[in-house]
Amino acid sequence: MFTPTRAAGLEVLADFVPRAGHDYARDRNHDSGPSRTNVSGLSPYLRHRLVTEREVVAAVLQRHPLGSCEKFVQEVFWRSYWKGWLEQRPEVWRWYRRDLAELELSGDYPSADYEAAIAGRTGIDAMDAWVHELIDTGYLHNHTRMWFASIWIFTLGLPWQLGADFFYRHLLDGDAASNTLSWRWVAGLQTAGKTYLATASNIARYTDGRFSPLGLATSARALVEDPLPSPQGIAPVESAAVEGRVGLLLHEEDLDAVSLLDEHPGLAPQRLVAVAGYADPDARSPLGASHAVRRFTASALEDGVRRASSLFGQPGRVLQDAFSSTVLEWAASEGLDAVVVPYAPVGPVQERMLMLKAALASEAVALTSVRRRWDTLAWPHAARGFFPFREQIPGLLRQQGL
Repeated sequence: MFTPTRAAGLEVLADFVPRAGHDYARDRNHDSGPSRTNVSGLSPYLRHRLVTEREVVAAVLQRHPLGSCEKFVQEVFWRSYWKGWLEQRPEVWRWYRRDLAELELSGDYPSADYEAAIAGRTGIDAMDAWVHELIDTGYLHNHTRMWFASIWIFTLGLPWQLGADFFYRHLLDGDAASNTLSWRWVAGLQTAGKTYLATASNIARYTDGRFSPLGLATSARALVEDPLPSPQGIAPVESAAVEGRVGLLLHEEDLDAVSLLDEHPGLAPQRLVAVAGYADPDARSPLGASHAVRRFTASALEDGVRRASSLFGQPGRVLQDAFSSTVLEWAASEGLDAVVVPYAPVGPVQERMLMLKAALASEAVALTSVRRRWDTLAWPHAARGFFPFREQIPGLLRQQGL
């Protein structure tokens, strides 16, 4: 369903743009099955930044006034909102990882109910079909993800963390913020006390009668946890002024080096002497990632490295094996004084970058993370709920020249 290249992402965008206005707003919540055309299909490309949020929104606004395509523009900004919210509360990500580890060590999981759920053997026809669609395609409609999470938590009584982990292992567009916080929202943790309850009538309506599952929970009591940490603010942008021989290291969070470096004139292409890429999708979960996610990520990385290498006229390498030691070997072989990476938001890649920074520093090689203006402008407004954030969208668009 998804070809992991920028060229394919641009084709998907061009195909969707005519439908991004009133048609999208009217039909976006319907899930007619894997051949659906009422949504964009852009999320795997946006998640890896094979295409960027700015260029997607720019293309849509060229065709539609904001008033008619507002729903789609808001959906693009939802991903930015989740990232900005988690960036200001990284402890919530650590809670999730801790809880997941404790569940695995508790002896209660894997249970028979959990194994049946992830194998598509719950006896709930909709749920079982969605499990197979997720495993087979690496994708689920957004409305379906909400139903799935609600049934998982409130009907099957399974820990939300295990459901989030199952999604994260299989979704091509899965990222730490959107996945974790969406599951928390359904469970009544993200907006304390507010849960999402899937009902047979709603599912029947928005699947056009394909499913009307029996035996779903009729109430959804919110889960509880310790009070959320206060937002800590967004870290300032690092200076992109680097000296000496500079190498560009791409990762799975951001694979369009051209538009990234265009935002940072101090990193002119002629200063780059080497290009490399490294991805580790298995870091998403203690159980690793699905074959589909590994394949998509690897091919997307190859595409990003190939395009950067071609544009900058420098050799490109996809690095394998142990991360820090492999990057150190690459930096030494190229005689690098500095390595530049796209900024990685809270999640496994950021954790990897922090370890790499210390390893490179021990060899007197600097590591500089460069952040996109889109994130720098949007993330500070994500300190509270989405509705206050949504009010900022017109201003954010103006700041982006859109």
